[in-house]
This record gives sequence, structure tokens and C-alpha cells, in this order.
Amino acid sequence: MLKEKQLRDYVNGYSFQNAMGLRGYEEINLFPLGCGEYNLNYSFVHPITGKRLVLRVSTASQMHLERQAEYEYFALKDLEPSGRTPRAVFCDDSKKQLPYGVTVMEWLPGAPLNYQRDMGTAAEILADIHSLKVPESTRIIRREATAQGIYDECLAMAQHYLEWNRADKRVCGLIDTLITETGGLPLKETSGAPVCIVNTELNSGNFLINPDGKSYLIDWEKPLLSEPAQDIAHFLVPTTTFWKTDTILTPEEIATFADNYIAAVGDRMDTSTVRERLPLLFKVTCLRGITWCAMAMREYSEPGRALRNEITFKKIQAYLAPDFLSKILDNYVRKDFPCGRA
Repeated sequence: MLKEKQLRDYVNGYSFQNAMGLRGYEEINLFPLGCGEYNLNYSFVHPITGKRLVLRVSTASQMHLERQAEYEYFALKDLEPSGRTPRAVFCDDSKKQLPYGVTVMEWLPGAPLNYQRDMGTAAEILADIHSLKVPESTRIIRREATAQGIYDECLAMAQHYLEWNRADKRVCGLIDTLITETGGLPLKETSGAPVCIVNTELNSGNFLINPDGKSYLIDWEKPLLSEPAQDIAHFLVPTTTFWKTDTILTPEEIATFADNYIAAVGDRMDTSTVRERLPLLFKVTCLRGITWCAMAMREYSEPGRALRNEITFKKIQAYLAPDFLSKILDNYVRKDFPCGRA
């Protein structure tokens, strides 16, 4: 576990101060912004420029990367022309002075997305990001068969829980059913959709909404090169919307968002496959949310975890309740949702 003194000494040491363009004697004070499941975040004010910045410590990698901080840093560099993401300032993934990688990026203002008020803004943000040209030099990992890739990820996450000696047998049975029924779908079919940078983790807290100015999307921990419908499905499914806000979107709201997104993209990118791909990606993305919670339940229940968020733990428990699992199975995996005009 990272000690506060270690981090304080690091940001006030020569290497970091030099990288920040400081003379070595201006003290940097860090203020906690909160933590994710695999990162710690702090804000600080640059002593010379007065700009507010964010320091992010990557304590682990969900993508099993050796250099998680570096992966995020270069992804942000690719995304910078969109004007919708934080500008990356610095990265140290050497782990020479700290046990974890560090990224510094600009701090951006804004409030979390409200599903009743800000869906149009979210459509515009995603349209600007997805229609961005992917640099040839990108280091972002490409996912070829989107649905199959997500499903394979689900199998790996589920196994952590299903093999656990403390797993709930009823929950195991429902997860097995979700896996079996989702596995029978045409997961290997390719869409012919354009390849773009997708965030893959689009919950409401990762949007920074400014009604009177520009709005943004932050937290680029797990970006991939994939089809745009992957992000749209993740943004709209109940396993995402219920996570932070207890919101579950209606079929009409889902269809309206798809229409608004396509309109916002305009002629910048081919969106002809988006609507037809969403029903399949809805199903497999619901499974992804459930199996992540199953994996996290085991991690949270075992000693030695570096980070533990009690609000997250309670939500994980809610997602693994048999009633919630049954609703996902009956209402989302076994049904197709309308996703906009035919």
C-alpha cells in the first residue's frame, strides 16, 4: 500500500519537480480527489503557472499491463485533438521511486452526468471522440471481434467467482445461465464498422458536464480500438446506469440516444451499423457488468486488497442479488431492445 509520505516525497523530489518545470524548492501539496478500484487520484496547483492538475497513481491494471500509467498517458495524447478529454502532462511508469506508475493531466471542471438532463450532451461528446482519426502510431490495443472479445473477458472474470469456495450457489447458477445464453449468440460476427477509440467504462461519474461551456469525458483507464457501438451499449445498459445513480433507461430513451448520437456524428464517420449492433452488444455488456461484480466480490472479500470503496462494495452486493440477476436475464439478455429508427 502506498504511504502518504512516499507520495509527498516523490512530488517534492528533484525528478518530479524538474519534469514539472520547477526549480526544486516550490512545495507541492496534494489534495485527495478520491480513488477508483485500481487507482488513487489527487489534485494540486502548479506553483508557477497556478494551473490545477490531477495526479493519478495506477495501483493495478485491469488489462494486466506492465505499464498501466503509460498506456493511459499515450491514450490521452491520441485523444487530445477531440477537445473532450484531459490533456496529458507527464508520466512516470518506471516504478523506481514509487511502487506504482504515475500520470499527471490537466484538471477539468464539471458535474457528473444526469441521465434525465444531459443525454444530448453525452451524445455530442461521444460523437466527437469516436469520429477522431486514430493515429497510426497509437499504442491502444485493438479488439477485432467486439462481442466475442467482451464475452471472453466475461468468462475470465466469472471464473474467479465460480471457483471461489465462498461463492453463493444460487448466484453461481444464475451467472452460469447468463454465460450459457449469451454464449449462444452470434458473438464472432464482425460488423464492418469503423474502428475508433472507445472508453469502455462509460458511467455517469466519468462525464464532466458544464451547461454553459464545454463538457468532457475522463477516466481513460481501459481504452481500446473497437467499434463505436461498444461504447454506446456500455453507456446505456442498466448495469452501467444503475451503478452510480439507480437509473434504468426506458426503451424510448435508449432509442432517442442512438438517434441523437448518429445525428451528432453527421458525416464524420460511418454510423450505418450502430443501431443493428446495439442489441447484441447490450446483452454481452450486461454480462460484463455482472461478471466484473462477481470477480470484485471475491477480491473485496479477501485480505490484502490495496483499495476498498464501501459504496462500491454495497453496489456489487446489489448487482449479485438473485432478483437483480434474474431481471437482467429476463429483460435484457432474453429480449432485444429497440435502438432507434429502422
